[in-house]
Amino acid sequence: MSGRVGAREPVIRFEGVSVSRGGREVLHDVSMSVEPGSVVGLLGPSGCGKTTLMRAIVGVQAEVHGAATVLGRPAGVASARGEVGYMPQEAAVYDDLSVVENLRYFAHLLGLDDPRVDEVLGQVHLGDLAATTVDRLSGGQRARVSLAVALLNRPPLLVLDEPTVGLDPVLRRELWGTFGQLAADGSALVVSSHVMDEAERCDVLLLMREGRFLANGRPAELMARTGTSSVGAAFLALIDSAGGS
Repeated sequence: MSGRVGAREPVIRFEGVSVSRGGREVLHDVSMSVEPGSVVGLLGPSGCGKTTLMRAIVGVQAEVHGAATVLGRPAGVASARGEVGYMPQEAAVYDDLSVVENLRYFAHLLGLDDPRVDEVLGQVHLGDLAATTVDRLSGGQRARVSLAVALLNRPPLLVLDEPTVGLDPVLRRELWGTFGQLAADGSALVVSSHVMDEAERCDVLLLMREGRFLANGRPAELMARTGTSSVGAAFLALIDSAGGS
């Protein structure tokens, strides 16, 4: 599986990667390749392994077996951490600081200046809430603060775990527009979701079920392969063909 073909090496290359937790294998022999400048959608129901895979990509998942390379280096090595923007499901920001104070703090750690803070506030549509403390924000607003932190360093790879959960349709559309622009500028994005109507915005889809890739390809290819008219219907058809319930 790959995104747009480019001359550079893949941003992510996994070969035969498995993950075990508590003596039980939860990710099974996964192989994937992600090219620069692509938006890769990681889709599937809750509990299928999306978050585990994303944690393996950013190098914070224990018990990872197989070959996992990110930006040409082993996943999680210190030299690559500043080049991977990660937005986990739980917002990794400080509740007692304001939105802008959070961003200034993380910008300082990255050696960035205030103009970049203002820029990402605009990208995630939080300028009017800049002075609001995080503990007063809704879940969707908190998620956008976490996304802004991930965007600060203009990383060549963004790994976003359910970035649009809790957002209204207009804001979801605007953020997907931002994702598309980031890819056009050369970044690779891996975006997880269980909302199938977001899938058609991706260049390439990975459909997951029970810790395995059920299928991968461009949305149009998956629909043509299954003779369906939506990604959600294609996913269900693939489950049926695999003998699932």
